[in-house]
Amino acid sequence: MKPFLQSPAVRMGLSISVATGLYGLSFGALSVAAGLDFWQTMGLSLLMYTGGSQFAFVGVLAGGGAPASAVGAASLLGVRNAIYGMQLNALLRPRGWLKPVAAQLTIDESTATASAQTTPEEQQRGFWTAAIGVFIVWNVCTALGAWAGNALGDPRQFGLDGAAVAAFLALLWPRLRQRDARAIAVCCALVTLLAVPVVAPGLPILLAALVAIGWGWLRREGR
Repeated sequence: MKPFLQSPAVRMGLSISVATGLYGLSFGALSVAAGLDFWQTMGLSLLMYTGGSQFAFVGVLAGGGAPASAVGAASLLGVRNAIYGMQLNALLRPRGWLKPVAAQLTIDESTATASAQTTPEEQQRGFWTAAIGVFIVWNVCTALGAWAGNALGDPRQFGLDGAAVAAFLALLWPRLRQRDARAIAVCCALVTLLAVPVVAPGLPILLAALVAIGWGWLRREGR
């Protein structure tokens, strides 16, 4: 057990599990504030299980957007996990029943932890530590957040309506090290700000996502 815990990949995976999983508290409370009940909130964390999509889904609903817009926003943000899955399938080569489990647990954090390692063994340890760790902590914290939201009333009276924004920024900030990433973020933010006053709730984030997709496509075509 000691060598396992001394693994850099395991230590990274455990730290990421705690840091990321705690955002589940905010998600649970915000989901209840958006009108979902406890079991609907838990269903999103257990089945959708991708933080950005979950926050987008409840954020659109909380803003008065239609369910279709909420699903569209969540789906566009979730597309990245399919790309991660292709990368990790080649990297980890899961077999049998592990393959669908790995697909469900493929998120930003498990992908980043695995990709940061230099040996196949550490890549396996990093992926599974982060994948299982985040899943457990996220869902436990989601339950606590949803329960607290129900027990305390409307979480917005405590300022938790800003928690989703803070969570997005915390997840986004480390990814803005490259010039292209910063440029895309600025363009998407500008499109969102311009669209908010003139389109229905939920659509600005879809427009911003389309801008990001278009940017990536043009960059790829230009190479």
